[in-house]
Amino acid sequence: QVQLVESGGGLVQAGDSLRLSCVASGRTSSSNVMGWFRQAPGKEREFVATIRGLTAYANSVKGRFTISRDNAKNTIFLQMNSLKFEDTAVYYCAAGSGGWPSSRPSDYEYWGQGTQVTVSS
Repeated sequence: QVQLVESGGGLVQAGDSLRLSCVASGRTSSSNVMGWFRQAPGKEREFVATIRGLTAYANSVKGRFTISRDNAKNTIFLQMNSLKFEDTAVYYCAAGSGGWPSSRPSDYEYWGQGTQVTVSS
């Protein structure tokens, strides 16, 4: 089992930045792919970014968001710059052992509880 705990969400204005963190614990060696997804009210969960050495991003966040990891601390980050109103969602951290790029929710076995990001226009 892998446990994931996200933090760093909040209420910001359009154009601001936020950095989300996700700390993994448990059998982290079983999950070589980490990712961020988000879900807005009334919408399906959507891919944001993934990392396994390499990184991949959704087109909607490319150039604005950066995913990174600190293996020593079992932590991944999502640096979000130039936030837009449409970035408002609950952001989820996920861990999996799937192929590359892992951009589908079904590619991940473990999920965090989510952290709310609200961007006011």
